[in-house]
Amino acid sequence: MLALLAQLAPAPRDVDANAARVVRALRKRPDADLAIFPELFLGGYTIDRLDELALAPGARPLQAIADAAAATRTAVIVGFAERRPDGFANALACIDSSGNLEAVYRKTHLFGPESEAFVPGDEQLVVPLAGALVGPLICFDVEFPEPARAVARAGAELLVTASANMAPYWADHRLATRARALDNRLGHLYVNRVGSESSHRFVGGTRAIAPDGSVVIEASDEHQELLVVTVGHSDRPAPNLDYLRHARGELPVRSPVPSSPSGGTR
Repeated sequence: MLALLAQLAPAPRDVDANAARVVRALRKRPDADLAIFPELFLGGYTIDRLDELALAPGARPLQAIADAAAATRTAVIVGFAERRPDGFANALACIDSSGNLEAVYRKTHLFGPESEAFVPGDEQLVVPLAGALVGPLICFDVEFPEPARAVARAGAELLVTASANMAPYWADHRLATRARALDNRLGHLYVNRVGSESSHRFVGGTRAIAPDGSVVIEASDEHQELLVVTVGHSDRPAPNLDYLRHARGELPVRSPVPSSPSGGTR
């Protein structure tokens, strides 16, 4: 698989311009099998006036991207604010190479003020894209072992994280993205944005990570870049290194300290 990792700065609150940017990137690299864009890329990273930015899955900007995906035979993962009956979701549109919306993944772990604006997702997904079973994650999701382990156990062959990670958390995500690959012995594609918006400075560091946790390729922390990398998604580790095979799952925990009803010890 040839993957396009689009480390870009979206135009704040300009959904049509950002969708056009996705289309141009696809046309620039029509050889890519899978193209990945950052978290909330279509509207920019904001929680203000989401009613002006949120899209239903069949909205015109998403359809323009789907048409370009079909024309270039490239699967696409792109972040957007999704309009839902119960509010808004921080979501990823997962579009296959025929231009079909294969799935919408909704961020399950909301960071800080995001929880005031978005409804958290209530499920993990494994999505067939570009000949691989992909486990999509969004930004803060990757800082927890459980989401990546859940999709790996469900059969994912490749982890993909779309992010809008900001200062001062560059090092946190570099460690977490490598750990999630190593935890599950899966390749991991991490795409972050750059630029400034909503009083945040976004720190790039888009990277491809091998199943052993090593970094294959990495972008800068400030420049817009289109990285292209070849990904082998179906190579399984040797039996003695297959962590999923050896992991026993959840075991009971015995503690000498009684827990309070809230789970604390005070």
